Amino acid sequence: MNRRRAERGGRRAESIAAFWLRLKGWAILARRVRTPLGEVDLIARRGSTIAFVEVKARASAHEAALALDEYRLRRVAAAAGALAHRYASRGEDVRIDAVFIVPWRLPKHVANVWLG
Repeated sequence: MNRRRAERGGRRAESIAAFWLRLKGWAILARRVRTPLGEVDLIARRGSTIAFVEVKARASAHEAALALDEYRLRRVAAAAGALAHRYASRGEDVRIDAVFIVPWRLPKHVANVWLG
């Protein structure tokens, strides 16, 4: 039951993040893309930039920031590397972003969270 609730909460957070990014001018190209190396929550494009976006929802901003650790970022970066040829085939800039979802606050979009 807890896993199902977490799954629902994750999907809701991704929907909120996608809506927020659209408001900021991003087009959502894909959601929940899995590779053998990891998963990317959202793939978005704005102009000549493709962002592979990790979404984290927690009860507080501090907890959300702690949830995005180096291990998770490495997995997102590996998945982005495996997917980049499909979504950035025309030489677009590619980066890894994060969107933090915290109750009763606006979503926080952070660009370039992985500079690895």
